[in-house]
Amino acid sequence: MTASGLAAIGAYAPRLRIDAAEFEAAWGRFDAAGVDEKAVPDADEDAVTMGVEAARRALTAADASGTDVAHLAFATTTPPMAEEDLAARLCSILNVPDSAKTQTMTGSTHVGAQALDATMDGGPFGDGVGLVVISDCPRGDPDSGVEHAAGAGSVALVVDEDGPGTVVDRASHTEAYPGTRFRTGGDDRTTGLGVPQYDREAFTTTLGSAADRLDVSMDTVDAAAVQSPDGKLPYRATGALGVDAETIAAADTVSTLGDTGAASAFLGAATAFADDAERVLIAAYGSGASATLFVATGPVPVNTALDGAVSLSYAEYLRRRGEITRDEPEGGGAYVSVPSWQRTIPQRHRLVAGRCSACGTLNFPPTGACNDCHERTGDFDTVELPGTGTVEAVTTIEQGGAPPEFVAQQSSSGEFDSAIVALDGPSGEQTVSVPAQVLDTTDEVTIGTSVVLTTRRIYTQEGVIRYGFKAQVASQRR
Repeated sequence: MTASGLAAIGAYAPRLRIDAAEFEAAWGRFDAAGVDEKAVPDADEDAVTMGVEAARRALTAADASGTDVAHLAFATTTPPMAEEDLAARLCSILNVPDSAKTQTMTGSTHVGAQALDATMDGGPFGDGVGLVVISDCPRGDPDSGVEHAAGAGSVALVVDEDGPGTVVDRASHTEAYPGTRFRTGGDDRTTGLGVPQYDREAFTTTLGSAADRLDVSMDTVDAAAVQSPDGKLPYRATGALGVDAETIAAADTVSTLGDTGAASAFLGAATAFADDAERVLIAAYGSGASATLFVATGPVPVNTALDGAVSLSYAEYLRRRGEITRDEPEGGGAYVSVPSWQRTIPQRHRLVAGRCSACGTLNFPPTGACNDCHERTGDFDTVELPGTGTVEAVTTIEQGGAPPEFVAQQSSSGEFDSAIVALDGPSGEQTVSVPAQVLDTTDEVTIGTSVVLTTRRIYTQEGVIRYGFKAQVASQRR
């Protein structure tokens, strides 16, 4: 087998967290063994926005950019659009060339491993790199063990033959074990047959059979990042995988993030390499059943943002999950057609401004007459802004005061700040002003507050999700 290089790993989890005790107080029990707290996506976060966060961190750690990506694979069991090539959205936001090969994989928690496997088989990429983005936020019925465990997180891996890390071995196994974890068509809630002995047999048999095909001795592994639907099942596979409990604990993330679906094993690998592990087993599994195992050696540069900052009550959690919220009122909000939105995607996704050829002033968006000299040159030099800026004006949109298109978001997350932000130019010598929502913050946002822009869901119109930039207080950027 030809070894495949890993240049870097990036990882992200939402700032919002809920403690297991909140579930126990609400239900009289907590059905997610080994989970102490879990990450909760905000109202404007989903698998795409979390994937963008992880991808940017991975590319930064690899000293690469979106323009270097020759192959992009996106894997999730929770796609925000059931039928659409979401890899195209990621390419646009990350500035990946339109010639790059893309893949979108979904349907099983095994898809992250399949995406990495396919990307390694698709290389080498010459002067470019491969990018694998795995992002998930599963959910179940409110009183189910799946929902009690369901967390959120994303991880991205940069594949490059010249990378400092190496996948030295990999193996797969498939065997028919239907029903251990599934979601029927048109439903957004995962369930299972709930037969513990059957679930354990499927898990251990499938992972163990893949492990038997590896040539690498498990005695050389420092950490085993094993698929973790809860904090108990991975340890059932110690004998099948040939590792001990301490080796699995060295890559644990389920205790603090919850069940992160397809991202689970790879988030474990990210934390293990961040803790200076030299050799990591990545064991991914999907109901059905199938498994793929990788043995990766470091050092692998890692850039993570996995710590939590905001604790939720159970009632606040239900709001974030959309269980007790309002939809957009009849009549809708300000209408922007999909073609009109599409024409401004370079600005909304990548902050593409224009420099007037007549006077040199920055314009955002770069259309029509220059904002300064008023010349209608029709010729602006493309400039990509760095995404930092300063608040020039701010107002708080309190409960009930949101425009119709933002009612669903406000119903879920509460009041929000809306600001005018002076965006820094590429060299800091000029600014352009734009309106932007400010992400949930524990600090007071005032004139002069430094912010950075990040990608979030803006709203949904005509059934199509609109992604764009929002502001985040710079001191809270992880």
